[in-house]
Amino acid sequence: MSENKDQKFVYDFTEGNKDLKDLLGGKGANLAEMTNLGLPVPPGFTITTEACKVYLDSGEEPAALRDEVSAHLDALEQRMGKKLGQADDPLLVSVRSGAKFSMPGMMDTVLNIGLSDASVEGLAKQAGDERFAWDSYRRLIQMFGKTVLGVDGELFEDALEAAKEAKKVTVDTDLDAADLKKLVKQFKKTVKAETGRDFPQDPREQMDLAVRAVFDSWNGDRAKLYRRQERIPGDLGTAVNICSMVFGNLGPDSGTGVAFTRDPASGHQGVYGDYLQNAQGEDVVAGIRNTVALAELEQIDKTSYDQLMQIMETLETHYKDLCDIEFTIERGQLWMLQTRVGKRTAGAAFRIATQLVDQGLIDEAEALQRVTGAQLAQLMFPRFDENAKVEKIGRGIAASPGAAVGKAVFDSYTAVKWSRSGEKVILIRRETNPDDLDGMIAAEGILTSRGGKTSHAAVVARGMGKTCVCGAEELEVDTKRRRMTVNGTVIEEGDVVSIDGSTGKVYLGEVPVVPSPVVEYFEGRMHAGADDADELVAAVHRIMAYADRVRRLRVRANADNAEDALRARRFGAQGIGLCRTEHMFLGERREMVEKLILADTDEEREEALKVLLPLQKKDFVELFEAMDGLPVTVRLLDPPLHEFLPDITELSVRVALAEARKDHNENDLRLLQAVHRLHEQNPMLGLRGVRLGLVIPGLFTMQVRAIAEAAAERRNAKGDPRAEIMIPLVGTVQELEIVREEAEQVIAEVEAKTGVELKLALGTMIELPRAALTAGQIAEAAEFFSFGTNDLTQTVWGFSRDDVEASFFTAYLEKGIFGVSPFETIDKDGVGSLVRSAAEAGRATRPDLKLGVCGEHGGDPESVHFFHEVGLDYVSCSPFRIPVARLEAGRAAAQPSRSDSR
Repeated sequence: MSENKDQKFVYDFTEGNKDLKDLLGGKGANLAEMTNLGLPVPPGFTITTEACKVYLDSGEEPAALRDEVSAHLDALEQRMGKKLGQADDPLLVSVRSGAKFSMPGMMDTVLNIGLSDASVEGLAKQAGDERFAWDSYRRLIQMFGKTVLGVDGELFEDALEAAKEAKKVTVDTDLDAADLKKLVKQFKKTVKAETGRDFPQDPREQMDLAVRAVFDSWNGDRAKLYRRQERIPGDLGTAVNICSMVFGNLGPDSGTGVAFTRDPASGHQGVYGDYLQNAQGEDVVAGIRNTVALAELEQIDKTSYDQLMQIMETLETHYKDLCDIEFTIERGQLWMLQTRVGKRTAGAAFRIATQLVDQGLIDEAEALQRVTGAQLAQLMFPRFDENAKVEKIGRGIAASPGAAVGKAVFDSYTAVKWSRSGEKVILIRRETNPDDLDGMIAAEGILTSRGGKTSHAAVVARGMGKTCVCGAEELEVDTKRRRMTVNGTVIEEGDVVSIDGSTGKVYLGEVPVVPSPVVEYFEGRMHAGADDADELVAAVHRIMAYADRVRRLRVRANADNAEDALRARRFGAQGIGLCRTEHMFLGERREMVEKLILADTDEEREEALKVLLPLQKKDFVELFEAMDGLPVTVRLLDPPLHEFLPDITELSVRVALAEARKDHNENDLRLLQAVHRLHEQNPMLGLRGVRLGLVIPGLFTMQVRAIAEAAAERRNAKGDPRAEIMIPLVGTVQELEIVREEAEQVIAEVEAKTGVELKLALGTMIELPRAALTAGQIAEAAEFFSFGTNDLTQTVWGFSRDDVEASFFTAYLEKGIFGVSPFETIDKDGVGSLVRSAAEAGRATRPDLKLGVCGEHGGDPESVHFFHEVGLDYVSCSPFRIPVARLEAGRAAAQPSRSDSR
């Protein structure tokens, strides 16, 4: 982006507010908001996301940025009464990233900027604590070396571990000032050896390089991977927050912590979080030392604890949501370093939303925006069977709920590799760090021996909806030997383990699972109003009831048999949007369709149709009975021809072998000739859909007769069948007119024969670009359109889903060409524009035209919002996705523009 000369690139914390996330990032906007609320925030300033965008586009900071930073730094120095890096009394600052959306651990932070060989002595004198000063200095060199200068972080970690081993201690707080001085000297040698330059002693150079590193980290591999996973746009950029340092590593009366105003795992109210004495903030989230529960702070420092509780209440009331807070205590003085609307598990999201309604903080419409269809889908995953025989091997902190089973792996590379081979894996680490993100995405669940509910593993897992157990101290994780040991039991890489993120329990082997209570509720086996009702089920019921009241889009099911139809109905389906009749001809019936397709004479064809008719009629009677009173859209036969023909290679070999034995089989020879005649290079674009119905006389009329007779039978049985007949793969109105005329003739015959008036709607599936482009003409012969977005996506993009997903899709996602697969979420600019224009053109011709969608996009949350926006009447999806579609249809109606909270 180009630089505007009048543009302001730096804001003091006193200048912003929480609504400026686009400009100041989430962290900067919320620091400003807390400052405005009069909370104890260390003074500082924020460099805007606009400055980052200029840097990323041009490779250079905006020309005005240096002077703006200097002016704000001067003001900060005057306020603090000391200068950055001043030798006798240094001002130190932190340089931290802060994008609009929370990306925990994905971008860079550097603490203690301003320390040098000269100022470390001044800091020691001012603090009266030599150990503290040298600990702060080693931390700066370690973080700056890794983050800014690109030194392998393991080199610093190994040196720190060696120092602890030499002194025979296990934690870094047991290292004294002399030990830390040696470590600083070693760290500086490492920097020189790895980079060819000395660690910079000029404090302003440190700050400028750190700012640039934070800008660069926006496009780091782990940040890009996280954005793809969370669907965060790549052009937002990050702000940079420069904040005067406060120190939690000044001794036992100091410390750092992370607090939640409610439990992010369950949503329950109470005191939740982690605290670590004599530590800096990164120690808590990194999980390198096990923390104590936040409640223990009351015994350690009651004054700070009481003040923190009051601030937490203030923030939750102000933000009207669960808040995630980072704080530091410096010699008894509490400082707020960050707050944000906290990430939470799916269960917590539903519970908190209803709790806040009951407290009068939000209304039902806002509660609906606080949950998502993706979270509801997570709640429908199975859980472990409590009655199963299990071998428990450990227990940690229940950091993110769920039941996960998989093979133990001890590094991210193996997790990704094995998962791509179809293996389910559990990633086991001492603690995770941002570099483990790809392994965390690939794994079914994450297990760590260190860290608490606010560690990197826990926060990221909750954001992704992954099962996670943290801080299982009894587990001895040996990543180098690729094993873990628990009370003498050795678990090697590849051994199966099960982890329960709801209880923190870890089991050896595979524990069987049972349906979740939310699925039991949707199935009707658990009642939300019962005395013993699960509180999560009650919360889900309340939000679903509101979504159903406000949504405009109706939700139907893709179902091909009575069993699926009944389940869909229990899940809240308002009809069937797609019954794929070709699925009725699999198994034993496949041979009957084969005979019909290969028939040479009218007599053979009539005989095949005669056999198929009663079978089809029975199918439809069962389906109409299951969905009595609700619409059922039946798509006429649309098989890629090869699915109903013998395999050409197999048949050729069979004939060749028979000829070699001089054992001629006339039927096989005839079959082979027919298969050769009908063989297609690309069956998905060949003789299928309406084309098959036009080429094989009697095929579609047989199906229409079966539908009509089944509807008549149900009417005579006092039922209320509401059949809709859908003609597939239409590309021109003439095709539709021919089939429609034949269908109307058959329906009239059945009405005359049975004496039952049948009101059967006739429509088409819009799944070809030409059909979408000529929708106005096609609507003249169609009473409804159902958009087949799976095939429409294939034909618009010009690729076969089965082929491309296994070949180049991964590369396209990695390169950012796709933010998400167009088969998962509708491509609004391409496929979506055809849907929009076809809907408009169709209704211009026929104002009462019913519009729906029956591709898989009908159950995708993002796509449901789009279909609401363009005015469709319903979406149709698989039975299991119906609750998700209902919820998202309600969210779309209650607030068409998506909430920015994440």
